Amino acid sequence: MVALLRYFVRYAPLVYLALALWALFSLRSLIRSVRERRNAIFGLEREMSQRRMALSVAAIVLIFLIAFGELVLQAFLAPSLPALSLLSTPTLNLLAVPTNTLPPEIAAQLGSAVPTEYPTAIVSGCIPGQIMLTSPKSGEQVSGDVLLTGSADIPNFGFFKYEVALAGSENWSTILAKRVAVQDGELGHWDTAQLTPGDYLLRLVVTDNQGNSLPPCVISVRIVGQ
Repeated sequence: MVALLRYFVRYAPLVYLALALWALFSLRSLIRSVRERRNAIFGLEREMSQRRMALSVAAIVLIFLIAFGELVLQAFLAPSLPALSLLSTPTLNLLAVPTNTLPPEIAAQLGSAVPTEYPTAIVSGCIPGQIMLTSPKSGEQVSGDVLLTGSADIPNFGFFKYEVALAGSENWSTILAKRVAVQDGELGHWDTAQLTPGDYLLRLVVTDNQGNSLPPCVISVRIVGQ
């Protein structure tokens, strides 16, 4: 379902073009039916013209409804589509997470894994003023509740999220997502108390309002016991 909605968002110009052509064809058919009904002599001719008029009006109404649905999809649903399909875990809704803690299933998965050795200062994909984590610093040791600061502000901004993974792993788990752009300010909090001490990767992902995600800002941190 999400893939289908993304398709309509991505190819919105083609959808509008097809609807416009269909509307022109239906309008032409409506005008022709009106003329035929006006010039009809026999009752059967009028009945057929009336039926074609009804079909043309129904088609125009359907075109309007489809165009309105496409507009609503682009304006209101498109920013949240990527967030709805980020995780296969049904218990996490990225844009409606009430707290800054990971779900128990994800915490157990990360907490039971054995951290691997990894360089303590990794930075990639960060763009100052647009996609940037300024705190914590890469290679920094953190514990407890960690305040994340930086920037998530790109042209045609849609939303941002920050994620965590064990160093050397590609199994990213979303901590929180927000739909408000941030410029050199507070992005949110990260509760590290649920995770086993060790090396982790933290990344900031920013997506525009068309569902396109830019390369994430990735840093490495080390969680230490309190």
